[in-house]
Amino acid sequence: MSASFPPAATQGFAIRRAEVTRRTGETDIQLTLGLDGSGEVTAATGVPFLDHMLDALGRHGRLDLAVRATGDAAMDPHHTVEDVGIALGQALRQALGDRVGIIRYGHAYAPLDEALARVVVDCSGRPYLQFEAAMPEPSIGGDFASSLVEEFWRALAVNAGLTVHVDLLRARNAHHAAEAIFKAGALALRAATRPSGDPARVPSTKGVLA
Repeated sequence: MSASFPPAATQGFAIRRAEVTRRTGETDIQLTLGLDGSGEVTAATGVPFLDHMLDALGRHGRLDLAVRATGDAAMDPHHTVEDVGIALGQALRQALGDRVGIIRYGHAYAPLDEALARVVVDCSGRPYLQFEAAMPEPSIGGDFASSLVEEFWRALAVNAGLTVHVDLLRARNAHHAAEAIFKAGALALRAATRPSGDPARVPSTKGVLA
């Protein structure tokens, strides 16, 4: 899979992008990520709702993202959702490199009609997900289990080395709830991964983010 990305907007920082291929007995995923993009997304995972959420993540996080996945999604989308989360997390880790010169922390709220979500991100190098989001319905569109939203974010956080707190503050519709979470996550990721203005600064008292 090939994709082209514009140069990073901030001089003094390397262009941050990554390509990941993940093949298992259940899925085959090719993913390309540009952290300093314009939000151009191409997603073809075989799971329409996941494609929709990846589009929201990329557009609102201004990530250039190309994902192609094949596998056993027709049986159950669980493996595809989790493995795409893993691949995206690995790509984020690669693109962030040593994390020197980034803001490190980001948080955002995002509403969608009655739903309101908050996501807080720390590019700490330490993987952790706190997911406090009781989804109001068990499925979205009949074939996407609401529990897969948590599975995706756990896979992303663990493989990217991020500390992520997700709070669904209110919702009555599971589609709205999931989309609010992904949009808030996109905005928080965008804020946390931005260059700080000092390409030599390590935002940690330990002197390293790991």
